[in-house]
Amino acid sequence: MRSIVIRVLLTLPVVWVVVSLVFLLIHLVPGDPVQQMLGEGATSSDLAALRHQYGLDQPLAVQYLHYWRDVLHGNLGRSIRLNDTVVHLISTRYPYTVELTLSALILGLLLAVPAGVMAATHRGRWQDQSIGLGSLFGLSFPSFALGPILMLLISIRLGWLPVSGASPDGLWSAGGWKFLVLPAAAMGASLAAILTRMVRTAMLEELNRDYIRTARAKGLSENAVVYRHALPNALVPIVTVVGLQFGALLAGAIVTETIFSWPGLGRLVVTAISGRDYALVQGSLLAIGLTYVLVNLLTDLTYRWVNPRMRG
Repeated sequence: MRSIVIRVLLTLPVVWVVVSLVFLLIHLVPGDPVQQMLGEGATSSDLAALRHQYGLDQPLAVQYLHYWRDVLHGNLGRSIRLNDTVVHLISTRYPYTVELTLSALILGLLLAVPAGVMAATHRGRWQDQSIGLGSLFGLSFPSFALGPILMLLISIRLGWLPVSGASPDGLWSAGGWKFLVLPAAAMGASLAAILTRMVRTAMLEELNRDYIRTARAKGLSENAVVYRHALPNALVPIVTVVGLQFGALLAGAIVTETIFSWPGLGRLVVTAISGRDYALVQGSLLAIGLTYVLVNLLTDLTYRWVNPRMRG
């Protein structure tokens, strides 16, 4: 428990630095969000009134202190462009991003673990070479390149799945999975390629250890040796990689959500940046940073659970 508390305390400064840098950088971007919101025909009195309403007429240091004071009280401010509280906007978009990221992660694991095991157990054969070629193909196509290809082939040419957007009936509707397949596949393909190589390498190391030779000498079947003994030990380093890749998926969700018009937090960040919506950008990145901290903490706990040596 003490190590978990220390881990949390060490990661919180990272979130503070990230949000502080975003706060400073977004204010250095040329352009006036109030002028952009009201248009060129706005009077100077209207501009001054709106700046005062959102606290943009104060010095940057004062705005920074007021922002963190409000954050500590659970107030992330109000969106200039959307005229709504940042907390409400994040709460409506955040579930979509979590669902998309988890779906891509689960899809990557479902593809990578069996493929990595097969490649390791058939080392040097055509199965291993085919899986290696497939993983190289997955690494060569990032989500922003694979996404439009999937839209063209699966949605436009074949008409099997919707092109973009989310289900109008809600996130958890019966047909909502149809809208999720393509963006999850675009995000999960590169992850599956990375994890496949990791699983293959870890499995090859475990299959050459003495306890595997002992298990085979006892007459255990090959499936029992591979799946009951080698695979659980091979998954120990994979847990750490999955935790790190979750952060990469969150970052990739910004691009993928924009391509597929997925109403998630990443697309909201892009809209907020283009509109210079300071409070919305800062609040969204704070939510993403806290999510990454929580995922790292869960990764540490999972790693201790799957690795008995870490429990002692």
